[in-house]
Amino acid sequence: MDTTAHNLSTLFEQLGLPADANAITTFIHWHRPLDPKVPLHQALWWHPVQAEFLRQAIEEDSDWAEQVDELDALLRPAPEAS
Repeated sequence: MDTTAHNLSTLFEQLGLPADANAITTFIHWHRPLDPKVPLHQALWWHPVQAEFLRQAIEEDSDWAEQVDELDALLRPAPEAS
């Protein structure tokens, strides 16, 4: 049984990406903003295996779903101030 605590860093490791704080910040900077109409797993920069992992995490409400949602939110445009 996997008892690893899941966070953004471990999600990036799971995706095979550099997972230190600097690398995560850089990834978000270069890929933001993701069009609100595009599901995270359909973003063009993912390898098919990464995209499938992200899709399944949300679809199956897996242990990774919360971290995938967090990454999704970080990649979306900032809400407009009212």
